Amino acid sequence: MAITLAEAKVSMADKVDQMVIDEFRRNSLLLDKLIFDDAVSPGTGGSTLTYGYTRLKTPAQAGFRAINSEYTPQEAKREKHSVDLKIFGGAFELDRIVANTSGAVDEVDFQLKEKIKAASNLFHYTVINGDSAVDSKAFDGLDKALAGSSTEINKDKIIDLSTSGAVDTNYKDFIDILDEFLSELDGVPNMLMGNAKLMAKIRACARRAGYLTQSEDAFGRKVESYGGIIPLVDLGYYVDDTTGTIPTVKIQKRTIASTETDGLTDLFATNISLGGFHGVTVKGDKIIKTYLPDLNAPGAVKKGEVEMVAAVALKNSRSAGVLRNIKIK
Repeated sequence: MAITLAEAKVSMADKVDQMVIDEFRRNSLLLDKLIFDDAVSPGTGGSTLTYGYTRLKTPAQAGFRAINSEYTPQEAKREKHSVDLKIFGGAFELDRIVANTSGAVDEVDFQLKEKIKAASNLFHYTVINGDSAVDSKAFDGLDKALAGSSTEINKDKIIDLSTSGAVDTNYKDFIDILDEFLSELDGVPNMLMGNAKLMAKIRACARRAGYLTQSEDAFGRKVESYGGIIPLVDLGYYVDDTTGTIPTVKIQKRTIASTETDGLTDLFATNISLGGFHGVTVKGDKIIKTYLPDLNAPGAVKKGEVEMVAAVALKNSRSAGVLRNIKIK
């Protein structure tokens, strides 16, 4: 069965749970649009949070044959893959005096919404950069899944959009490369994802080419699209004690053609569907759980939590892609 956050909200009787779902959707266009396969049942002790699937690696091909000759045999190739669902979210603590005397700003509501924002940002970061070999508590992301695939494009070249002059000079070449990149995917992608600086550069190129359009979604957000059909999604920033504040889609230094170049980033494209790129969660509609502080219970310090159980799966290697080495600064 497939479920979206909007559909999960419908079956929730608790108004707070509904509000939390809406906050996740409001904070993340990706989470708002993502389809989740709610197919995983935890085993005893929660030890089997594993989703197994096969990934289409090489599609079937067809051809012509002459009379009295045979077709050249060729088979579609699949690979076995699995992903372990991961538990993420956060907790906050408040003194009951602060919670009861917070005035115009409801402190519980404020802390809850900030924790939802942090969980959304963590999900974004892991969808792109997750590597379970580095952090066993995280799921694998697109950067790892797409490495070496047929939809990892422009590995050995640089596209310079670092200045307004560079955009003026190179925007036609960039549009051509972008269209070639999109043509490698299985169908039109649902979104193009990157950091804020890259989205600004793409908007600049699209404006010059006349390909930029704008619309408004159900939450009143301005959604800009490439060619009128593919939303441009800024995945925002990721914050933790180790890295500080960094773009979710990193801006980094790489060696390309024996030359070290700074200011490079990547553009990710996804085609969200149950046969392509999608989310995975536990059975039922409890993708997200909220635990509010009980202000009437004994104890001076009250605790609240927001928690989500999910991962992502890529069932068709051509349902997602990455355009590498775009120089944006």
